[in-house]
Amino acid sequence: MQVLKQIQEYGSAAKFASRVRDGLRIGLASVFLVFTCSLSWSETRAPEEIDSEAQILGVVTSLFDGMRKNDAALIRQQFTRDARLGLLSVADFVDRVGSSNAYLDEVTFDETVLIDGDLAMAWTPYNLYVDGEFHHCGVDVFVMKRIDDQWLISHLEDTRRTAGCDPNRLRPTR
Repeated sequence: MQVLKQIQEYGSAAKFASRVRDGLRIGLASVFLVFTCSLSWSETRAPEEIDSEAQILGVVTSLFDGMRKNDAALIRQQFTRDARLGLLSVADFVDRVGSSNAYLDEVTFDETVLIDGDLAMAWTPYNLYVDGEFHHCGVDVFVMKRIDDQWLISHLEDTRRTAGCDPNRLRPTR
């Protein structure tokens, strides 16, 4: 019924078909343009930048592995000597996590990494599970420095909320 009404508005089935074809051409051209631009962007990234991105996300993973294991030494190794976590010192954070009896499982997704020389930022949305139960979600923002060819966290800030979360996204299995 809707199609008949649209055909009547355009005056004939041929004019309607022509409009549909034009719309499809524009849509396909848009998809092609986006695809081509994304290919050219990924091709212009230097191998060392791709490698650095993997190293940076590896630091994030190691931090969360340390939290899951309550491994204070592994957690501490991910930070610069003068790093901060919001208003906490690394020592305070390591003490709190290392002495906790809870199983802390922070799961990240849709990570974004930006790099300029020896400075990087990782934006990592996350879900936190405590003893297997969803606790909260948010975003971690890591500021990292490359020191002696190793990426380390120099500052970490996060948001925390319970509203607007998807607790089942990447739900961990123990």
